Amino acid sequence: MHVEEWLQAIPPIWICVIVGVVIGLESLGIPLPGEVILVSAALLSAQHLVSPVWVGVCASAGAIIGDSIGYAIGRKGGQPLFDRLGRRFPKHFGPVHIAKARGVFDRWGMWAVFLGRFIALLRILAGPLAGALRMPYWRFLVANVLGGIIWASGTTAVIYYLGIVADKWLKGFSWVGLVVAVLFGICTTLYIKRRAARVEEPETDEAAQRSMSVTSSE
Repeated sequence: MHVEEWLQAIPPIWICVIVGVVIGLESLGIPLPGEVILVSAALLSAQHLVSPVWVGVCASAGAIIGDSIGYAIGRKGGQPLFDRLGRRFPKHFGPVHIAKARGVFDRWGMWAVFLGRFIALLRILAGPLAGALRMPYWRFLVANVLGGIIWASGTTAVIYYLGIVADKWLKGFSWVGLVVAVLFGICTTLYIKRRAARVEEPETDEAAQRSMSVTSSE
């Protein structure tokens, strides 16, 4: 059963709750498909099965609260926290991933928190890493609130209006055409991100080496 079909069997209020909880857990550092849940809920709102306003509100609240909890966890746990997570979840918190995220934070500061909301890796790491790096909370909060609202509400609005437009053009074809269009958009985005990651590989390797040398010296 696809995510959209699973959500379709749930009462509207619980769809919003699930969206907020999943995005919140992802934001505090747990690898979960928050963006997939949000897109699926937005597609359901285009079918008038749930309010797009409440989807956006709950997604924004989950993103902001989850990132804030992640910040507190990172501030308390520091580098040892990432060392433990790296051993347990090497695909998400390995030395290369942490080094890449640190490099982005060193270069962009609070903008890394804002822009991190739109990037899968940083969406998981932004809160804990900002806390571990002792970013002033007021700066983190401003970037966190703005990024959470723009990402959650913007994604909901775009998918909602795409669904409304597609519904006018695809009557009689169910949602097959819309799903194909969304999948095409996701594949295109992943391709662009992969090309960008290849360009950044030399910088990432250098950052990883610096991170490992610092860790070993400690």
